[in-house]
Amino acid sequence: MGKLKVLVASSEVVPFAKTGGLADVAGSLPLALEEAGIDVRVVMPKYASVKSKEDEAVIGNGIKVYFVKNDAYYNRKELYGDKFGDYPDNIERFAFFSRELLERCKREDFKPDIIHCNDWQTALVPVYLNTVYKFDPFFANTKTLFTIHNMAYQGVFPKEEFPKLGLDWALFSIRYFEFYDKINLMKAGLVYSDAISTVSPTYAKEILTDEFGCGLEGVLKTRKDVLSGILNGIDAKAWDPETDKKIYKRYSAADSDSKGINKEKLQLETGLKVDREIPMIGLISRLADQKGLDLLAKIISELLNTKVQFMLLGTGDNKYHVLFERMAKMHPKNASINLKFDAVLAQRIYAASDLFLIPSRYEPCGLGQMISFRYGAIPVVRQTGGLKDSVTEFDPKTGEGNGFTFSEYKSEALYSAIKRGLNLYRNRAVWEELVRKVMTLDYSWKASAKEYVKLYDKITGVSCL
Repeated sequence: MGKLKVLVASSEVVPFAKTGGLADVAGSLPLALEEAGIDVRVVMPKYASVKSKEDEAVIGNGIKVYFVKNDAYYNRKELYGDKFGDYPDNIERFAFFSRELLERCKREDFKPDIIHCNDWQTALVPVYLNTVYKFDPFFANTKTLFTIHNMAYQGVFPKEEFPKLGLDWALFSIRYFEFYDKINLMKAGLVYSDAISTVSPTYAKEILTDEFGCGLEGVLKTRKDVLSGILNGIDAKAWDPETDKKIYKRYSAADSDSKGINKEKLQLETGLKVDREIPMIGLISRLADQKGLDLLAKIISELLNTKVQFMLLGTGDNKYHVLFERMAKMHPKNASINLKFDAVLAQRIYAASDLFLIPSRYEPCGLGQMISFRYGAIPVVRQTGGLKDSVTEFDPKTGEGNGFTFSEYKSEALYSAIKRGLNLYRNRAVWEELVRKVMTLDYSWKASAKEYVKLYDKITGVSCL
């Protein structure tokens, strides 16, 4: 038997287009799958950001990326919407993408054993395979895996748009698309997929509850037997302080002195007091309640009145812009507030920080904690989703654990976790041992890819390991 054939379908893929973590996954996972022996290809829309003149490109070890072209739908500055909101024709844009990627498989004579769909933008693929293409012999052996990256985004549209999907009106029912008298693309994808996964084991359990299921927990419970969670990884080559050209001075787990130089250089650049002994707390995030910023807002003033430095990078809700700008004026020597997106500054913050905050209300996976490990910044996280699966409380007596955690969604619990981190920071010998330990943790895609291959095996009934 030849290699298992997998088509990864995604609405965004690094390095061609990105709004969030989905693009990182769709750009990195195929590389690891190819190394694991899978014949993998990727398909995405051809947005304005895709500079290739051809209708395909290559990433990694010759992995083909197919571009679905339709200038009327995709030749736009933004992927999903502009400052006025979501594009009103998004349902048409991604219905076209889903149909066309199946046609592209036929034109390329690439018969996928698995089409690995990602989020609501590709949720129609399993629907079309089970309806429009149900008796097409080309796809007779094609199975689908639908990966949920965030339950909060489901592709919900007015029911009047349903004819644009090219499907029988009978499917607009409670069993398939209907969701409070609207169309829900993710719901239909969950119903029609052969298997469902999400981006961490804990999130797979959480989405079965009212708190995290976002209204689809009932549907997910009916498919519980095919639902699993696989923790995302990071591109270990892209996030490596030993080779990172964006940071001030490269360093390794055995070279903590150079990490201190990164801190001093960033302090100087941002106008903070230059002193490597002062603990630096980093936060790189969308500024929204979901990311736990409401918890931080209640304690930030008290925190900045202690001997710490705070380095923030991100944009989001205006109320947080106002709050943090006020903090910057009140604490000019120990708070650097950067209300923007800046990829170079992000890597410099990871390299300079001692503690890294991720106090999220919910977090399907989270990549920030894995990146902070690589750069020797110890994460302070809430125990939810992928944060719970990757960060455990450090015990200075046993040396077990890799960060500082809290469970209750309260500002006092967050502050307590930060203080535990700051207290340990004063014990330099133990602290530096912890930094060396987390920098050698392996959260690369290699382990995650193995889990996906096992899942592909299970779906197809064919061993590809």
